[in-house]
Amino acid sequence: MVAGVDEAGRGCLAGPVVAAAVILPEGYRLSGLTDSKAVSEKNRTLLRQQLERDIPKKHWSIGMATAAEVDQFNVLRATYMAMHRAIAGLPKEDIHLLLIDGNRFAPVEGLTHRCEVKGDARFAAISAASIFAKTERDTLMLSAHWDHPDYGWAQNKGYPTELHRDALERLGFSPLHRRTFQWKSVQWKLPL
Repeated sequence: MVAGVDEAGRGCLAGPVVAAAVILPEGYRLSGLTDSKAVSEKNRTLLRQQLERDIPKKHWSIGMATAAEVDQFNVLRATYMAMHRAIAGLPKEDIHLLLIDGNRFAPVEGLTHRCEVKGDARFAAISAASIFAKTERDTLMLSAHWDHPDYGWAQNKGYPTELHRDALERLGFSPLHRRTFQWKSVQWKLPL
């Protein structure tokens, strides 16, 4: 069986990097299943609900790397951590191949992987992982919005919108902000 793996939140200023790993049933088809970025928020939610009904819980898993881990290890390594955590939630004996969205990956011992650029739009298992990762992260950021409403996370989910950047200038960092990131071609590296 193939396990699709994708992440959400890599380009954010706040919140975790969230990854998902999904094993779809053989021959599985779901209308509208594609890259989560190409699907409306409402339809992502509906797709996730259908995926949860169709896939045994043991065949999908979520992994995360916190904003602090992004700062400590850098966003690429934190992304690999989140992906490895998601993969660890699947039964290893059920995985014959990991399909990774993107162009590089840190191998998991004992598992074969293949990187696929734009795989979230080309492989159903990666598309499903994309939907799980994006909906999970969006739910976390919506919840965090109520504790930190000035950053506009209910709308921007932690991405660098004008509202979010203005709030950062005015208010500084929240506990969920990544303190190392590139923004407008300027490297910000602030004390942890």
